[in-house]
Amino acid sequence: MNQLAIFSDGTQEYRRPCEPEPFDTVTLRIRTALEKAIKVSLVTALDARPMKLVLQDNLFAYYEAELQLTDQPTAYCFLIEDGAESWYYNREGLVRTPGADYMFVITPGFHTPDWTKGAVMYQIFVDRFFNGDTSNDVEDHEYIYLGEGTSKVKDWYKYPDAVGIREFYGGDLSGVIKKLDYLKDLGIQAIYLNPIFVSPSNHKYDTQDYDYIDPHFGSIVEDLQEEQENYVKNNALALKYKKRVTNLVNLKAGNELFIQLVEEAHKRDIKVILDGVFNHCGSFHKWLDRESVYEGEEGYEIGAYKSDKSPYKDYFLFQKSSWPENDSYEGWWGYETLPKLHYEGSKELYDYILKIGQKWVSPPYNCDGWRLDVAADLGFSREFNHTFWKDFRKSVKAANPEAVILAEHYGNPKEWLTGDEWDTVMNYDAFMEPLTWFLTGMEKHSDEYRKDLHNNSDAFFEAMKQNMVQFQTTSLFTAMNELSNHDHSRFLTRTNHAVGRVESLGSERAEAGVNKGILKEAVTVQMTWPGAPTIYYGDEAGLCGFTDPDNRRTYPWGREDQDLIEFHREIIKLHNNYKALRTGSLLFLDKAFGFISYGRFAANDKFIVAINNNAYELIAEIRAWIVGIRDDEAVSTLLSTTEVGYTLSSVIYYTEDGILRISLPPYSSVILKNVII
Repeated sequence: MNQLAIFSDGTQEYRRPCEPEPFDTVTLRIRTALEKAIKVSLVTALDARPMKLVLQDNLFAYYEAELQLTDQPTAYCFLIEDGAESWYYNREGLVRTPGADYMFVITPGFHTPDWTKGAVMYQIFVDRFFNGDTSNDVEDHEYIYLGEGTSKVKDWYKYPDAVGIREFYGGDLSGVIKKLDYLKDLGIQAIYLNPIFVSPSNHKYDTQDYDYIDPHFGSIVEDLQEEQENYVKNNALALKYKKRVTNLVNLKAGNELFIQLVEEAHKRDIKVILDGVFNHCGSFHKWLDRESVYEGEEGYEIGAYKSDKSPYKDYFLFQKSSWPENDSYEGWWGYETLPKLHYEGSKELYDYILKIGQKWVSPPYNCDGWRLDVAADLGFSREFNHTFWKDFRKSVKAANPEAVILAEHYGNPKEWLTGDEWDTVMNYDAFMEPLTWFLTGMEKHSDEYRKDLHNNSDAFFEAMKQNMVQFQTTSLFTAMNELSNHDHSRFLTRTNHAVGRVESLGSERAEAGVNKGILKEAVTVQMTWPGAPTIYYGDEAGLCGFTDPDNRRTYPWGREDQDLIEFHREIIKLHNNYKALRTGSLLFLDKAFGFISYGRFAANDKFIVAINNNAYELIAEIRAWIVGIRDDEAVSTLLSTTEVGYTLSSVIYYTEDGILRISLPPYSSVILKNVII
């Protein structure tokens, strides 16, 4: 039995339809070698039924069987027998005994939006992207946060302070609108915005009002005209800030600007995803009002910090009855600036957040989905967490069936990806971490270097395989595949192997000795791996940085690495042009120290991707026949990269006995495709 020939998955080639409805009949297919004395069966919990040989080509035989679904998930695998031996085939591959955790699963009615599958996304930390309206900038000492006044940064290119939560560079939604044509030209299909609702910090993960865009990101129509004391002693005296963020005219103007942003993005076929921080809010929030921003302002109720008569008292879990100024509320991870929301104690709060989930994906805002911050932490029990996200999905999908629900999650997400909660996750475990370890040996915060994982192709493939099986196919193709983001060091910085953070190493160390060849290798994998490749703003322009807050440097307008931008533009175009690179099958091919190769394929399009992460040239032998490439068909390079650049020039190869032999320069990558004649 030729074990390498056996293959099946959840793509259109092997499961039709891929995302069936309840009670549909599904046609399942498996591929084997051209062996006469072989018997193939479809195995479910109910029975094992013979599969019918329906097709043969020069390399493989294809067997099919139909499966009648119910309205419940169905697990299955395949049994392959040739008289001498028997093997089961499941998501782990060929095994003697099929484990329940690795079965193929069909969940009738579980759909993820088609636009998200393989979509190229772009993450924007708004304050650091582009300042399109200087009139809404946060001013020096406009208010106090964590004991000190705010800071308006005058030099766009200044490195962020080591503790820079109070410094603002002025990026805003007007700036995003003005750069939409740049993003369209880059090939971006969706924007993910870090939080944009009213908040006192530059990161805005401490929401102050879920109903309105922060006027500092939006529009300030009515402002305080008289002079404010330069050094306010408390936020009750921060009159300028209070005017800006509590005035309904300003709040409505910001929402109108967001409507404009979404409309302009949609004109360019770009979707917009919002960041929903629903596990906790901020101590500035009007429901708590620890900072006295809303006290006495027209149209606002008294906050729960101030009085036990507050209508919001049950929105938080207080440990003591010590009003006024009750600071005994539960904080997320103990942070008093991040009060945890107590959904179990308030149906009103529960229903309100469900309505917020609906509001922003509905007219007139029409955003295209939610990224959910620390989603597994919401609530005070796992059971309640699941209950909430089930209701959240129903609410959001009822308002906009094409809205994506994408959660931040570390670890195994399987229990949330069963079709009735999240669509997918930010893909740390099955993308960012294994790829980072393999290419750089660095932990994703740059906190550790591990020589045993650097260039360890066995560890890479094993980690990818074990973590990818936690996804159903529909979730895998929509998973957010990032190299960097606002919580981790920039990938380009990881290539210099500097272990530590900006406080100890300094900002300049983050950009010293970096290897752009390794970054291009990583982007090659990113654009050819199952999932939604997501670029953290500025990565495409050569931006460096250690972990938070150094990873939140401003986009280097006027100082961009134009070669890297052009490389991203070309490889994104390649990704967008081929369905096989968005929703095709994946097969691991060959590996060695510092070397990996894999195939993506669908219908007649067959791709091979090879990475040489060594400092020396490598002659690679790749079993191209496994993805269906024959000796009589040509293979052409579409794009190749090296330390010093990239090329789109076409080089033709032919396989011999199914083996592709190719020379790979140091720190290089190549994407090859069969040539259809």
